[in-house]
This record gives sequence, structure tokens and C-alpha cells, in this order.
Amino acid sequence: MKNLILESQPDIYFDSELQQDLQTEEMLVNMGPQHPATHGVLRVVLRTDGEYVLEAVPHIGYLHRCAEKIGENLQPYQYVPKTDRMDYLAAMNNNQIFSIAVEKLAGLQVPERARQIRVIMAELNRLASHLVAFGTYGLDMGAFTPFLYAFREREMILDLFEMVCGARLTYSYITPGGVMVDLPEGFVERCYEFLDYFMPKIAEYNDLLSYNHIFIKRTANVGVISAADAIAWGLTGPVLRGSGVQWDLRKNLPYEGYEQYEFEVPVGMSAGGKMAVPAGWPDTVVPESVVVGDSWNRYAMRVVEMYWSALIVRQALDRLAPGDIIGKVPKNMKLPAAEVYFEGEGARGQLGFLVVGDGFAIPARVKARGPSFCNLSILDHVCRNCLLADVPAIVGSIDVVMGEVDR
Repeated sequence: MKNLILESQPDIYFDSELQQDLQTEEMLVNMGPQHPATHGVLRVVLRTDGEYVLEAVPHIGYLHRCAEKIGENLQPYQYVPKTDRMDYLAAMNNNQIFSIAVEKLAGLQVPERARQIRVIMAELNRLASHLVAFGTYGLDMGAFTPFLYAFREREMILDLFEMVCGARLTYSYITPGGVMVDLPEGFVERCYEFLDYFMPKIAEYNDLLSYNHIFIKRTANVGVISAADAIAWGLTGPVLRGSGVQWDLRKNLPYEGYEQYEFEVPVGMSAGGKMAVPAGWPDTVVPESVVVGDSWNRYAMRVVEMYWSALIVRQALDRLAPGDIIGKVPKNMKLPAAEVYFEGEGARGQLGFLVVGDGFAIPARVKARGPSFCNLSILDHVCRNCLLADVPAIVGSIDVVMGEVDR
């Protein structure tokens, strides 16, 4: 540090002939594996120089449970509960995507009512997952109140799930061929009531956190991921869309009848832009200093997407038709000697399952592509030369679930 005046000896200074640089020593800082801002048992080894991060290496595997190998020892319907425990904040989505992969391999037909129920459950679980992301991100940034708001609404969604299948976290509800049981009496009316209550709350979330001055300072222009980098690193979901890439499998490669529902795919924007929200709801205007691909945009994707998920649920309820809830599934179903890979839009991005059959009831190979695992891969790249205090903001904006990363 040149021309530094020493406070203890004001008459002494480094002149042009004696200029020196003060060198700081590099230090390794362990963030996790038991740290609230790592969103699970994630360990990030940070190599720092003063307040700046030179390298951020994620260490995973603390929650590894051989989930894929277990899939090669169980019949598909027995494996559904294992998918619950990957992304345990969006278990319905995991059930759904694995079941579709098995159905495509085995040639199973799913009744229309079952498909509509699946969409309702998947979008409600997306809402519940985004509420956790919203609330815990507020905690990461030092705001406690949003967490209480988010979990208040999430409890109502879990009540609906409990009403349907008796569980609040790991459901095993969506199964190859359809769903386990039909919707109970009173569910539809209660779901409508929840949607009427919930939609106005999203605007409250924006007032409470999204437009909070301190929150914007902590997240705007922090951890910027360009669209090119997002694609090159294989990012998906809100993390990819936050970088301005309009890609959502429900819209671009629709499945489960999503092409019949009206919804838009919001993307990240710079200051002054207006994010896509349904007609009749308050505009989500991007605040000053925000740039495409920063932590604020990745956070905002989840808040805005809650509008559209709630709208999809309402459309599915409106068109819910009577009929069977499960198709004709052979009692001793054999998987043909073939393989199917299917990807769907989970709460955190593209979740995919490869299922390989060899003529027996148990798959020869099961492989999962977890979006959190792929999204986490860019952490070192995006954290380089950022401030140490910005690391929780970046990790929280990626919104990882370690059960899915480790599997």
C-alpha cells in the first residue's frame, strides 16, 4: 500500500524511493459443513486474501446414501419413496419425473384425471419449495421476518398434502401409472381457498424483502452469471432463467399436458425492467443497480414463479375431470430390454432419470441428474474475487438441496 502514513508515527512515511506493498497472507476458511448459510451439509473451502475470495471449492458427499444403486435393487414402485429423499423440499416433483421415465420405458398409459392431479401436486410443491428458498434467503441476508411469513403459507400447502396422502414432507404419492389415491372430499374447495389467500401475499413478499434497501445492496450486482456461462456450466431452473435465458421444460418441451396451461416463463432483467406476472397483479419492477444474472435476479425468479405456479394450479382445478386415477399397471410388470432418459422441470431446475431395463422387474441401471448438483458446479467460478461476505448471498441464490446433490 503506497504512500501509507503510519498513525503511530505520523512523521514517518514511505516516500517514492522506499515504497513498499503491504502483503496479506492467504488463508483457508471452512464454510460448513454445519453452517446455516450452506443450506445443508455442504462444505465450501474458501481461499481468501484479506476480505476477497480467491477460490471457493465445494466439498460434497456428507449426505451420500447410494440412491442410484438402491434403484438397481428395487422395483420401480418400491423406489418411489427413495426419490422423495433426494430433493426433499420438492418430493412430489421427484415422484412425478421418475414415474414418467418408468411409464415411457414400460409403455404405461396415465388417465387424464391422474395427470391433472399430478400437475396440481407438482405446482403446489414448487410453491412450497420456493417459499423455503424465499424465507431462508432472507435469513442468510439477516432478515428474520420473511422466514416466518414464508413458513406460514408453506404450512397451509403441507396441510393440503397431508389431507391427500397423510404425509407432509416425503409423500410417495405419484407412482408409475398415476397417483396412489384420489383427492379426498373437500380438497378442491380448500385448495381454491388457499389460492385466494396466497396470491396477494406474493406482493407482500416483494414489499417485505425484494425491495428492501439493505437486501438490494447485499444482492444486486453480486455473483453475476452471464447467459453464456450459465449455459456452458449446465445450469437450469431459476438459476439459468435469472441469467436471462428463457428455458423451462414445462413450456419448451411440455409433458404431463403442460402445453394446455397458460403461463409465462419469467427471466432475469436489469434495473427498470418489468418481470412477467399474470394480469391484474402488481408489477415486479427491477430495482436500481440490479443487473441480469446477479443474485437478486436469481432470488426474484422464485418469487415471480410463484404467481405462475399458483395460476397453473387454479387452471388444473378448473378442468379437473372425473375418471380413473391410475392406469393399467401389470401386477408383475417387467421392464423391456431398453432404456429411457426423461427430464422434467423440478423446483431447482431440470431433474432427469435414466432407467435401463433388461426384461426383469428390477431395473438394470438407474441414474439421476440432479439440478442442484449441476448448479453448484459454477460456485468456484462465480465466487472468485468476490467479498467473503458475499459468499452466503451467492450460495443462497443458487438454492441447493444437499440430499439431491449427494444422492
